[in-house]
Amino acid sequence: MARGSRRRQGVRRDRHGRGLRGPLFPSTLPAASSRAEKFDALVLDALEPIEARWRHDLTELDVAVDEVPEVHMEIPPTQIDGVLLDGRVPLSRLVPPGVDRDGLPTRARIVLYRRPLEARAKDPAELSELVHDVLVEQVANYLGVEPDIIDGG
Repeated sequence: MARGSRRRQGVRRDRHGRGLRGPLFPSTLPAASSRAEKFDALVLDALEPIEARWRHDLTELDVAVDEVPEVHMEIPPTQIDGVLLDGRVPLSRLVPPGVDRDGLPTRARIVLYRRPLEARAKDPAELSELVHDVLVEQVANYLGVEPDIIDGG
């Protein structure tokens, strides 16, 4: 009887009764966040002071995160405009405004590549600094000014 009632309650365990009974961490704790969610939060934190200072100039700019850059074998990344590289590995890309496949206008967009950025940082503090530097560089590229102007006081 106990077995049947346990199955009806929806408890999902392995056949020996030893599976996880629930999440390891409550969803309200930072440890429950995935690496991608933590990186997204890091990007938002790095963007906040830039956006606070340059809000009126950045109204037509979006910021996005991709896992890894798309690889087009026919075009090396060194020959694509707006790509910020570390060696031959793209860290981010500034996509200019244009028109999509359906003929609709698109906004300018900075795309940060999470995995290459994470691979170049030794610890979370270094990753935070790297993301900030990449955002400053790309915002400066978008506005057509020197990075020191974006980051300076």
